[in-house]
This record gives sequence, structure tokens and C-alpha cells, in this order.
Amino acid sequence: MFFKVRSRTLDGAKFCSKPFRANGLWRYFSLCGIFAALSLCSLSKAVAQSKDIPVFRDGEAQVVKGFEDSAYWIREDLWVETEFDSDDDGSLDRMHVSVTRPRQTETDGLRLPVVYCTSPYFAGTGVNSEEYFWNPRQELGQEPTPRKAFPPIQRTGKRPIISKSHEAQWVPRGYVVVHSSSPGTGLSQGCVTIGGDNESLAPKAVVDWLCGRAKGFTLPQGGDPVFADWCTGKVGMTGTSFNGTLCLSAATTGVQGLEAIIPIAPNTSYYHYYRSNGLIRHPGGFVGEDIDYLYDYVHSGPEAMREHCNCEIRDKEMLQNFDRVTGDYNDFWAGRDYLNDLEPVKAAVLMAHAFNDWNVVPEHSVRIYEALKGRGIPLQAFFHQGGHGGPPPMKQMNRWFTRYLHGVENGVEDDPKSWVVREGKPQDQPTSYPEYPHPDASPVEFFTRSGSPASGQLSLAAVEGQGIETVIDNYSFSGDMLAQAEWTKHRLLYVTPTLKKPLHLSGTPKIKVRVGSDQPAVNLSVWVVSLPWNGRRDAKITDNIITRGWADPQNHRSIRESEPLVKGQFYDLEFDLQPDDQVIPAGQQIGLMIFSSDKDFTLHPEPGTRLLVDPNATVLSLPVLGGQDAVNTALK
Repeated sequence: MFFKVRSRTLDGAKFCSKPFRANGLWRYFSLCGIFAALSLCSLSKAVAQSKDIPVFRDGEAQVVKGFEDSAYWIREDLWVETEFDSDDDGSLDRMHVSVTRPRQTETDGLRLPVVYCTSPYFAGTGVNSEEYFWNPRQELGQEPTPRKAFPPIQRTGKRPIISKSHEAQWVPRGYVVVHSSSPGTGLSQGCVTIGGDNESLAPKAVVDWLCGRAKGFTLPQGGDPVFADWCTGKVGMTGTSFNGTLCLSAATTGVQGLEAIIPIAPNTSYYHYYRSNGLIRHPGGFVGEDIDYLYDYVHSGPEAMREHCNCEIRDKEMLQNFDRVTGDYNDFWAGRDYLNDLEPVKAAVLMAHAFNDWNVVPEHSVRIYEALKGRGIPLQAFFHQGGHGGPPPMKQMNRWFTRYLHGVENGVEDDPKSWVVREGKPQDQPTSYPEYPHPDASPVEFFTRSGSPASGQLSLAAVEGQGIETVIDNYSFSGDMLAQAEWTKHRLLYVTPTLKKPLHLSGTPKIKVRVGSDQPAVNLSVWVVSLPWNGRRDAKITDNIITRGWADPQNHRSIRESEPLVKGQFYDLEFDLQPDDQVIPAGQQIGLMIFSSDKDFTLHPEPGTRLLVDPNATVLSLPVLGGQDAVNTALK
């Protein structure tokens, strides 16, 4: 174990630096040894009298004064040996791990549970620049122009600290906080795989080490053994975005000791992140990004292995299988979809996501939440109306970890299953519901009545005998511009009468649409909006966007197989839009907008392709609290 004793001076605290071994501890002394020894004696007496232990009140771990002072936290780093050799160098890969724990885990022998976060971002990333994105000016079904690769990433950070995230929240409440760098990043060995098996097995190895089942060492090669004898064997994980993904990936291994996870805005399928229903799609704000870009963006690992990993993982596995021509689903993408790996999950799961997250769209958490229902594991969901990221309130997370890591019977398993931050409310004041979607929500069908190039109607009664409507594709017009246009040939818009009462949506909207094209391929984009357009809440979130969805008509039979469209022939598509829980206020109209290329999400082919839509066979299904009766009341 590494134990760093601070000597107090008039200039503040400093680490004494000459190590020696005594009673199983590494202690550090310098020429200031006399002062350090006196400080150690004083510190030992104070700690011996305090006997600080975790304290709980109202089912939550409380801040303990003896755990608060970060000047006395013990920081150490080590390498944990995994069960894989992803860089093919003949040795099992080791992950770089750092530990931050209260001094009482050393001086008093106090054993504590762990809050663990792993990430590919801790050691630095590449430049976030369109220079290294794929060029979205790509004709559909054609080979793309090769992408410019990143220059090598210069690793950031200094040992023993990998990250300080989560420390201020959890160490004072009686937890040890552990961080690790993902394979191929920072000082961790191996290859970046962006969703490969090693990214699940790496955090599993760290949990195994924390529980005494895996080996830890002081060095990346060789080194002395390091043991986590301060750990109770109870581990929880949390993190946002990619870090949240890795919480879920670790849980899919079923590793013993991982008791609870709180994934925040996790990417649970790389296909759903970079494709939609057969269509090549980019995450919001990153037009041109694809999985190989993300690989380069995080590949900060040891330079000696980068060339090998680039060749084997990026060039052979990714570029040969990710299919940036058709966008079809295949075994490469299936292997990076955690929905396929949920059977071993045993950890208590608290999912967190935003309904206006257009980077990692909300279906990522909802699909996992739905799949875990009925499997006998503790399960809750927290949703808010903001953008990417945003953790549950501290109280909710505290109760979750207190119950499953400290073992305090606080009744959290009997709490409401779903928590939603209502419109205009603070993030830490969610409203509880019995479940998500709300059990009282049921689908209501809205039918389209033609009216282009102005707007048509969205009504509760079907209409037959309408003519075909046409959209002329032009990526240069953004979706919000099209939604606000009174007259345009570049979208179709169907709107309800003005709502007389609020309408509460909860669940996953669906669209049925019959389309054709004058070209072998065409993008299809669908937005559901609230009108009139009344401005932005901030730079990234629009109140007016209810939900969105995208699809490739070439994949009308299957997302695994596309076929060229025949001119003059129509095809029926049915697909989910993004999940939502939103109250549409009185005074607004609900609009269904159908257009072709979405400037912020799809490829940008040459303008002019005609997307043909049959309004006789186009139906929007919205999950409404109170169902048909609520809609009838709102529209009276």
C-alpha cells in the first residue's frame, strides 16, 4: 500500500519523499524527518481518538467531519491485471487505477465500499474539429471520401491522480473513490475498441481486484503486489456519457461485488449512436462523426502500441465492417450493443437520461430500462428535460448507494420507479411516477390531411383519396427553419388544432409512413414539434421539439438488408421516434413534420431528390396520459 504522510510547515503541506517499508506500509520521509515524525505522532493520536465511521440519517450517508479534509486523503495508483491481451504483446493487459480514500482506512483499519468510475477520457483526447470528421457531403449509397486521421494524442495528467471526479461527493460520506483509464488510454495497456469485449472486462478486473480476486501491482510491468484490504467488497459505478456506458458494460459481465450502477446518459448501442433504422446518422452537434473518429479521439494510450492497435482495430475491424455506404446493421454493430448482453446483469440499476439529449438520444437508456423490467433486479429511472448529461439529485443517488453499498435498509426498493423533472422545475426536484412510461398512457393515432406546401392537418379521423405529396430534398435548410416556414417545398407539415388544455405525453411515439422517391436512395427525417415556435430555452435545447426520428427507406424490410428504391414504387415504413415525457401546454399545436435530409444529423447529398409521401397511409401514434379521452378533451 502507498501511504503518504504530510509534514506541516509554515508554507503549507508537502509530501516527504524518501520511502521505507514499515509494518506493511510505504511511508515517506525527507530531510524534514524530525518534523514529519512529530506530525505523524500528533496525527496518529488525533485519529486514534476520533474513530471516524460512516454515519447515516434518514437512509442517507452523511458527511463525516473526519473524512472531509482532502489534505489527509490517501492517494495511490497501481495497475490491475486483466484476463485479456488486446494488444497482442504476449502479456495480459494491465489497467491504470487510482484510489482516493480517507486516512482512517490506513490508520484505523476502516473498511469502506467503493464508488468507481472508468473512462477513456481521463488522459486527454484528440482535437474536436470538423477537420477530422467524415465529410457529410456524401451521395447516398456511394463510397465516402477518406477521413483525415488524428495526430497522436499527448497524454495529460500526473500520477497518482487519474481524475478527481466524484471525490468531493463520496469520500466525505464514507466511500473510497476509484478511477481507471480504459484499455488503450492513458497509462492503461491494450487497445481501444469502442464497445469491444475488453472494455467490459477491464472494469470487471478492477472490481475483481477490489474484491480480492485479481492481481494489482505497483508497476505496469512487474512491480510489487498491491491489495485493496480497505474495501468491503461492495462496489458501485457511475459516470456520464462514455463513462456511463462503461458502468453498464461492467454490469453485463455479472461480476460479483458490483452491487449498483448509476449510468448517466450512457451510449448503449453504437449502431443507435451512429445509425438509425438503416440510415447513416450523426450525433447532434457532431455532423460527420463515426465510430472510427471516436476511436482516434480517445486513443491516448502508450505510443508503442498505437500502430498495432490502429492497424488491427481501426483499419481492419472498424473501417472494413462499419459500412458507411449503406448504414445496414451487421454483426460488427451487434457486438457493440449492450442490449444483447443483459442476461448476466445483477447490479441494482438507476438509469438517468434527458429527453432533449440529441447527442446520446434518450432511447439509449429507455431500451435498457425496458429490457431490465421483470428481471428481479432493483431498477429506477430518472429523466429530465435538459440536454446531454445531468445526474439524478444527490439525495436519490445517495439513497441508492447507501442501500446497496453500505447495506442500510432505507426502503429505496419501495420508492417510485420513475422520476421526471417537469418543465421549468429545478433539476433536483423531480416528480415521482409509478413507472415509465406512465401506466395511464396509451397510444392515440393521428392521421394526416394534405396541405403542402403550406401546412395540412393532423386529426383523429382518417381521410382517403388524397393525392401524393412531394418534398424536395435540400440539406441546407435546418429542421427548425423548416418547422417555422409558412410555405416551403422542402417539408410537409401537419398540425392539430390548438390545444385547449395541456396534454401529457409519456412513452415512445411511433410513425407509419408510405414513401417513394425519384432516386434509388433518399433520407427520411421526422420531427414532432410544438407550435407556434416560441424560442429557445438555451443554446442547445428547443422547447418546441417534442421528438425526432430518422430512417432509410431502402431498409423497409430489414435494418440488416437494404435495396435500391424503384422509381414510382411506394414502400411502407414503421419505426419508433425518440421516447419522451413532456406536457404540451394549452395554446400550442402539435405538428408532424416530414422531410428528407436533416442538416444536423444525416448525410448531405446533392439537393433535388424528390421524397414522395402518401398521406392516406401516414399515421403518427402518440402515447398520451388518459389516451383518447384526454386528447378529445384537449382539442374541444
